[in-house]
Amino acid sequence: MQTEHLPTEDLKKFGIINEDLSFSKNLKADDIQKFFQGYTIVADNGKNRATFQLTENNTKLKVIFLERDKSISEIIENSKEKIEYSNIQNLSNENEHKRSLEKKAFIYDKENNIVAEFDLIKNATELTAIIVDKKDVVEMNRYKNELQKLKNFLMDKMDQYPEIAKEISNDLNIVSREINTVNSISPDEKQISKGGNSESDLNVNDRDRYEDANRNREEQEEEIEQEQEKHRGFRR
Repeated sequence: MQTEHLPTEDLKKFGIINEDLSFSKNLKADDIQKFFQGYTIVADNGKNRATFQLTENNTKLKVIFLERDKSISEIIENSKEKIEYSNIQNLSNENEHKRSLEKKAFIYDKENNIVAEFDLIKNATELTAIIVDKKDVVEMNRYKNELQKLKNFLMDKMDQYPEIAKEISNDLNIVSREINTVNSISPDEKQISKGGNSESDLNVNDRDRYEDANRNREEQEEEIEQEQEKHRGFRR
């Protein structure tokens, strides 16, 4: 492990290490080990989030500042009643021409008394599985509404930055597939527990009930691409 050339002043500035070069007590030994291997440290404070990563053979500290639309304490508290959604804006200039918004879902796991965070793109398949398994029409409609907001944002970004359209298109395809998956659940299935309260279950094992929807995803690709083409044509 190369530690001689660590950016110690930057690490001190952000409280990752102390003046005596020991690491913050808030970091576990496993966190520190992963940090040296290129993993990211995440710090939340109210609406603010900062990520820290060592780069260039551990000689540089990459810092990205983000801002939530709600405080982390508010998100955690609200998630105990229902799935909570939050937007995170990237405030760093280096991401100016990239997708600068992340949409997260927070689900309370009553059994383990923890709140799990899911990205609507990076964790799309797992998140959809959890929400569909809840068999709650209200939650499914809320989820679809959040996906639609994200889809609209991505389509606008594609028009603004055609030079990275392919990158944005990959995210857009994921979001569109999840919308189609939720839409593919029959009305009868959606009404199974309408108005009821279901406990969160993060360990989803029974995926047979929406296997057909997943099987149809490849067929939906062409429809998604056609929709994107129409959108771009309309914007010209």
